[in-house]
Amino acid sequence: MNENEVKVFCPATVANISCGFDVLGVALDAVGDEMTVRKVTEKGIKITKLSGQDLPKETLNNVAGVAGNAFLLAADYEGGFEIEINKKIKPGSGIGSSAASSAGAVWAMNHLLDYPFNNTDLVKFAMEGERLASDVAHADNVAPALFGGFTLVRSYSPLDIITIPAPSELFITIIHPQIEIKTSDSRKILKTTISMETGIKQWGNVGGLIAGLFKEDYALIGRSLEDHIVEPIRSILIPGFDEVKKTALSAGALGSGISGSGPSIFAFSKGKETAIKVGNAMKLVYDKIGIAYEIHVSKINTDGVRPL
Repeated sequence: MNENEVKVFCPATVANISCGFDVLGVALDAVGDEMTVRKVTEKGIKITKLSGQDLPKETLNNVAGVAGNAFLLAADYEGGFEIEINKKIKPGSGIGSSAASSAGAVWAMNHLLDYPFNNTDLVKFAMEGERLASDVAHADNVAPALFGGFTLVRSYSPLDIITIPAPSELFITIIHPQIEIKTSDSRKILKTTISMETGIKQWGNVGGLIAGLFKEDYALIGRSLEDHIVEPIRSILIPGFDEVKKTALSAGALGSGISGSGPSIFAFSKGKETAIKVGNAMKLVYDKIGIAYEIHVSKINTDGVRPL
């Protein structure tokens, strides 16, 4: 084993989970990036290889490089790191592409330096990668990528992340229509104020979802997956969204919504068999519309970033 090098799996994530804009997220197990990070004596961060997607290798233009720099500034380490990225999550897919690279880089560096930082520290560093990608240093993707499972960002200042148990039979189906929606663009169309009535509905669903996860109450999880704030606006950008959601529910999904900023759509199901059935039903909508897609059926990843 090379103590100066580690290869890691960096999971895709679903952020917001309908009712929890910028505060709720969950890590997937079926799809993610792969990264190799090695310690070197030369100072700084260098991305030596990038395959899978057409993204910049320049350190300050790549989320892994920016997150890595944030880590290095805080670390008591005189050397640097080289990073190889096999990018399997498409940028603009809505399943945490930038978060996977950001989280994977800082987790691997922390591992190679024998864990000087805790996961909350790592989230802060990874958030700088998110700032580059979307102009906002949000944590709802990088938190589950690093902690695993479901996470709640209770507070951003100070950063306070709560881990939430994942029911054993909960599966996620993701359908990704092959269009790109930039997170920065999808944030610009959101309203900056909401009514008290809308807020009350949303808070009730956030509480209901978290209670449902703790109690393993699948029906409660399902009826809490309602978004009164973001989905009505962002869904306009996603072709066939209403029909995909309706079809997923008819096929047995507990609930469905936009994954992150879209265009991916997620559905929660009890059991893998139902999740596969839901995926097959979702496919039919885009087959009819004539839009290419990718589909993933995944259990909850309770580990987050992990060595390969």
